[in-house]
Amino acid sequence: MISVEGLKVEFGVKPLFSNASFVVNARDRIALVGKNGAGKSTMLKILCGMERPTAGTVNVQSDITIGYLPQVMNLQDDTTVREEAQKAFADMQKMKDRLQRLERQMNERTDYESDDYMQLVELYTAEHERYLMLGAEGQNAAIERTLVGLGFLRTDFERPTREFSGGWRMRIELAKILLRHPDVLLLDEPTNHLDIESIQWLELLLASWSGAVILVSHDRAFINNVSNRTLEISCGHVVDYRVKYDEYVTLRRERREQQLRAYENQQKEMADIREFVERFRYKPTKAVQVQQRLRQLEKMVPIEVDEVDNAAMHLKFPPCLRSGDYPVICDEVKKAYGHLVFEHVNLTIKRGEKVAFVGKNGEGKSTLVKCIMNEIPFEGMLKIGHNVQIGYFAQNQAQLLDETLTVFQTIDNVAKGDIRLRINDILGAFMFGGENSDKKVKVLSGGERSRLAMIRLLLEPVNLLILDEPTNHLDMPSKDVLKEAIKAFDGTAIIVSHDREFLDGLVTKVFEFGGGKVREHIGGIYDFLQTKKISELNQLGQEKNVTGTSNVSKEDGTNAVTKSEDAAHNATSGAQAYAQRKEQQKLLRKAERAVEDSEKRISKMEQRLKELDQLLCDPDKASDMTLVSEYTDTKRALDQEVERWEQLSEELETLN
Repeated sequence: MISVEGLKVEFGVKPLFSNASFVVNARDRIALVGKNGAGKSTMLKILCGMERPTAGTVNVQSDITIGYLPQVMNLQDDTTVREEAQKAFADMQKMKDRLQRLERQMNERTDYESDDYMQLVELYTAEHERYLMLGAEGQNAAIERTLVGLGFLRTDFERPTREFSGGWRMRIELAKILLRHPDVLLLDEPTNHLDIESIQWLELLLASWSGAVILVSHDRAFINNVSNRTLEISCGHVVDYRVKYDEYVTLRRERREQQLRAYENQQKEMADIREFVERFRYKPTKAVQVQQRLRQLEKMVPIEVDEVDNAAMHLKFPPCLRSGDYPVICDEVKKAYGHLVFEHVNLTIKRGEKVAFVGKNGEGKSTLVKCIMNEIPFEGMLKIGHNVQIGYFAQNQAQLLDETLTVFQTIDNVAKGDIRLRINDILGAFMFGGENSDKKVKVLSGGERSRLAMIRLLLEPVNLLILDEPTNHLDMPSKDVLKEAIKAFDGTAIIVSHDREFLDGLVTKVFEFGGGKVREHIGGIYDFLQTKKISELNQLGQEKNVTGTSNVSKEDGTNAVTKSEDAAHNATSGAQAYAQRKEQQKLLRKAERAVEDSEKRISKMEQRLKELDQLLCDPDKASDMTLVSEYTDTKRALDQEVERWEQLSEELETLN
């Protein structure tokens, strides 16, 4: 599909990469990896024809279409969400017009037996099959399916795009690209604007994509689930590993270890030969052996060891003052912007806890952060604990930097006191040492800008870190360093993120935002996802029934033990024990019936939601407000019933 030969790119004295050669085949799922600034985004721009290389060639088959999603683009605001998505089918409209012209030509002609007429029929048949294969007859259904998958509600379809944030408008652009069904997808950081559920939906879509996919992403779980091949840009070279990302990491380490062992063995062998030559160079009886050794030395090809880019940022949050026991307490907090964002938020974050805010975009994660920062008004009580000093990394922090300043000037303008004497040391720790500190902000990559914005957190000691999407644009080594630094941080951390791999092992509590509620989940991110997965797969009732059966069996065993113990004490307290046991069994039966009734209601509502979802996927019924209203009411009732089931289950467990 795409052939790259001898590619070289230079922006300065040192090439970004050189002598890059590889082929992109159908069904390839290529993860393009490398450090920030290595040239990943540049490579994608060259492949789609937006930039030209210094040397080398890129050959694309004539009938191949390419879809490219950049990190940043200029977005239009003069249409609705549905109208903008329909632009993806502009080429199909041209195909439809062409088919109509071919139909008119066939109707006007009468030379049915001629070769020209048969060629016209064959052309029409081929064009019509392609038109149908691209899904032209189901445009509305495809638009709705894609937009819903990317997190939009059906009530959003007729809203103007200007009402949405930049992240949501990037989702619209991604939807347009997916709806075009290009033969090659080039995606530059597509997960930066998606929540966890949308990322999982995109994973499934890309896994079944009929064409090729080349993606740049720093979401390790995402690229590992999608990729079957890895292209690494490192130290100016492009190395092709025909394995998925996790296997590539292992293979790269093993390959380098093998090279090092072979290199060391060769160096030892060469040293032995030189030693032999030096010892016997002037002995006539050894002249033949010496010449043989010299020829052997000349024929040896030095073994090369892959270069490894060991430059890494070093991050350690400065020591902080001890805050109160509860840095953040929310009591019946509510926020509405005309429409309800969330209400009845009751949460307590203890000193030293690392917690995650997760949920779909627009459900209120950043809004609650702004409430904690006291940047916006709200209802209810939100108390910040004693002696709390907040360090805040906003989601758009990197975009707020002044592009006309240098890296050094950016930090020098905000640094105060003695810390100004340590600016060069701090910049060096974040890989901005030497000449890099004189770079203008406008020439920095997205990851480099994020690193520069992260430095602001180090300028003052804080004991409450609030990080809103801190991993966007950070490369994987930098994310690992940030993760370890947060783990070692003495204070409290609130992390708003959709990066599963980053949150894994870092947080011990998850707050889920959705439906105007904030629900607390004890445990790590994958514990939370496992719970959600069961619910989303309509297995909630089944799993709970299994649990209920298990509890009943356990209770029967407990009763048997209890009965045998009662028999032993029957002489002194038989009547009292019998009464207690009867009362206990009565409460148990009542609790079990309540749980079973709740599970039946949940199962029934889930089944109805599934039926409504199938009905709404039909273009003729998608705008039926009666169905939409029923879907919304049923979903709200289901959420309430699930909460009630959780309370009933806890009561049953307590009785058991």
